[in-house]
Amino acid sequence: MSNPYEGLQDFVATVPELIQPLIIAAAAAVPYIEGEGSAALGIIAGVNPFVAAVAGAAGNIICVVLVVLLSSRVREAAVARRTRNATGAGAGAGTGTGTGTATILTEEQTTPEPQSKGRRRLGRWLVRFGVPGASLLAPLALPTQLTAATFVASGVRKGWVILWQIIAIVIWTGLVAAAATGLLTVITG
Repeated sequence: MSNPYEGLQDFVATVPELIQPLIIAAAAAVPYIEGEGSAALGIIAGVNPFVAAVAGAAGNIICVVLVVLLSSRVREAAVARRTRNATGAGAGAGTGTGTGTATILTEEQTTPEPQSKGRRRLGRWLVRFGVPGASLLAPLALPTQLTAATFVASGVRKGWVILWQIIAIVIWTGLVAAAATGLLTVITG
């Protein structure tokens, strides 16, 4: 059987070897490609499987850590704003709109936005399995970047999210890299 990826492998061979892992790491920052997808593509393209797996995992981890840190800051600002509004709302509640009553709507009273099937599934996994189990299962439902942001928005400590997202990324990237290596070996003989 001939190698169906020979053209891709020839093209990648023209890219300097030091740049190849950087391309894989950059691809790993893209949701839905992530560490495992970029590692598999790198392996198929002819990059050393270990190098592709490490580059894919590293790119995905860096992206997820940045998402967690940014999401955490956004959540802290939202909680602080909510706290300020809650303490200030009681002072003006008696002033009316001419009807003698004031209507104060809180965020909890607004209609929630419909969630995607993946987010609903992730929420059930988070309740059922906790952060460790949900982190390990989450790549089946959502990209790690969205999973991490969802966990932080739910109030999970950022250090705990980062730890379990790193573990999940390493495991999934390793499994997919091993599968891609095995499949490529079978296909190319």
